Amino acid sequence: MNETLVEIRPLDRLLSAYAGRDAARHWLVWAYDARLAQVVRTTTEPLIGQMRLAWWQDVLTDENGAKGRGEPLLAAMRAAGVAGHPGLDSMLDGWEALIGGEAPDPAALRTFGVGRGGGMFRALAGADEGHGEALEQAGALWALWDLSGHVGSRAEVEAAVEAAREFLGGAPTWDWPRRWKPMRLAAELARDDITRGQAAPRTLTPRLYARLLRLALVGR
Repeated sequence: MNETLVEIRPLDRLLSAYAGRDAARHWLVWAYDARLAQVVRTTTEPLIGQMRLAWWQDVLTDENGAKGRGEPLLAAMRAAGVAGHPGLDSMLDGWEALIGGEAPDPAALRTFGVGRGGGMFRALAGADEGHGEALEQAGALWALWDLSGHVGSRAEVEAAVEAAREFLGGAPTWDWPRRWKPMRLAAELARDDITRGQAAPRTLTPRLYARLLRLALVGR
């Protein structure tokens, strides 16, 4: 796996490392998420942003693999069999909910959480093993927690935290399958902060790293 295809955040890199033999696949899903985030972050005209996201929808659903040749990340996703994973299209819908220039309302935040987070957790899982709804709830909790650490105003932070609260009850507390460890860690980091009404840290702080290690070693 060529990790220079796209830079992913330090926390995402650590979570991928816990995926064991699936680490390369997880890296690609995180890289895809980072690319969609970049589209939203750099969009000044909503229509242009929607077109850029629609391009990804078009190439990911191209069964012949003819569209989008020359895009290194897409080529890597196709080579690894990731391009057709369930959840990738939902991630597009989730990120699109943030395009518009205005602070997202509760409905847009919910769409973002379920789409980006639920879609990502399903893509990382590969197969939901009958726990699709729980994965979606846990993913939405994580995505809104993560968003709370990257929005600008205090009002937007509070709105993201409040939106995440909706998913506290639905996010699973059962024993996750061992190969889903990265999602368990991400969801538990989010659960701990949102339960206390706290936003995610903006970067991988020493405290967040210590929390991750504790959860990885001994669980909750």
